[in-house]
Amino acid sequence: MAKRIIHWFRRDFRIADNTALLAAVTAAGSDGEVIPVYIASDWKGSHEWTGPARQEFLCGCLASLAKNLEAIGGRLIIRKGDAVVELEKLTAETGATAIFANRDPDPFGRAVEAQLEKMASDKGIGLSLHKDVCIHERDEVRTGQDTVFRVFTPYSKVWFGLPKPTPLPAPKRISTPGGIASLPLPKLSDWGLTPGAATLEPGERAARERLKPFVAGPMVTYGEQRDIPSLAGTSHLSQDLRFGLISPRQIYAAAKRFEEGLPPEGRKSTMKFLAEIVWREFYMQLLWHYPELLEQEFNPTWRGMEWPGLPGYPDAAEPFQHWCEGRTGFPIIDAAMRQLAATGWMHNRARMITAMFLTKDLHLDWRLGEAFFMRSLVDGEIASNNGGWQWSAGTGADAAPYFRIQNPWSQTKRYDPEGIYIRKWVPELRNVSNASLLEAPADGRPIAPGYPAPMLDHSTERDRTLDLFARHKASLTSG
Repeated sequence: MAKRIIHWFRRDFRIADNTALLAAVTAAGSDGEVIPVYIASDWKGSHEWTGPARQEFLCGCLASLAKNLEAIGGRLIIRKGDAVVELEKLTAETGATAIFANRDPDPFGRAVEAQLEKMASDKGIGLSLHKDVCIHERDEVRTGQDTVFRVFTPYSKVWFGLPKPTPLPAPKRISTPGGIASLPLPKLSDWGLTPGAATLEPGERAARERLKPFVAGPMVTYGEQRDIPSLAGTSHLSQDLRFGLISPRQIYAAAKRFEEGLPPEGRKSTMKFLAEIVWREFYMQLLWHYPELLEQEFNPTWRGMEWPGLPGYPDAAEPFQHWCEGRTGFPIIDAAMRQLAATGWMHNRARMITAMFLTKDLHLDWRLGEAFFMRSLVDGEIASNNGGWQWSAGTGADAAPYFRIQNPWSQTKRYDPEGIYIRKWVPELRNVSNASLLEAPADGRPIAPGYPAPMLDHSTERDRTLDLFARHKASLTSG
């Protein structure tokens, strides 16, 4: 009987440079068989960490992956339920001798891996878990004292100094045995969800097609244009990394290839772009070593601090809803939140502005925003999302200090002075002057008919935030 090995797809929906998949094909040998499987979750209706946009993109990724596997002789098997239970059933059904998969960096994935290791050991099944999500994971980037980096800049210097792996080729052929029961490819209604945002095209080919023009064009000016939300100055690869449609190794290699021959300014932009890959891995290694980040502030000084909400509102629900729906009366905030609702994506600069507004102007707990972003973003990545929210709240690793509070009006002047981004996403403001978008209305009235008045005075709430943080800090020393 031919050797049979299961490859469990988790967040690595590609054929090329898939570490565990290629290892499984190699281990099976020329006359062996590989059983590719995806195990869909069986929750219904709502989930704390995901929503319609991401699940719909997931469905498209799986459909694309199934076609890619068929093109090289394989077949994607779909199961639903508890991953460990379903993998145990599949090995018993098929006589597979081993399970191959790529490691997940977040605490939830690690918990499943621990259960899988026990099951495999109990049943005498081989288990091979591989590094794939990161270029450098876990403990590969360490301080000179062999400790975990807690600050980004020294981490990035060591990261860039390490040798980089070459992307792996795609398997030329996969042989999947016939007769294995499989469910249909998942669809959005399986989770009781209905379509929402209009997302980018899913799939491995689409991801490559996004990478190619970016590194050949906008990457050269990334340093100058990455903070301008009205420009196509960023890569739009975040959802592709999230679902493993493309690997960080492929992105790094492509950027380095195009970097050759660039003038110094172009090379600086390349490094700024690649630094975003490093930020992603920095946050992942922090979450690996400090899983409590999902529940509490990274900086212990700010643990237990109250987030009282906006004065004048009986509870957090109403101001939070205004923020979620883009009805705050602050044009740059509302544009960003409406972009998120329409596309499942938000420009990175806008993510910072909206996160600071929630925490520093509305005085709402950063965990509310973190969860909302995870439910709304197609590229929702637990580690990066948590890191970004704690950075904005002033509570995280290498965070903006609590007294650094972005002014939405000043941010508009700097990054959307012509109101191009605002007018695209807030149609009520298409006919107002640029000047009206750059300053708070002196009389506190709406900027335009049908658009809400600013729900707060930024200067007042900034002072209140400084007082909240200062009083909490003082309570630690007096207590």
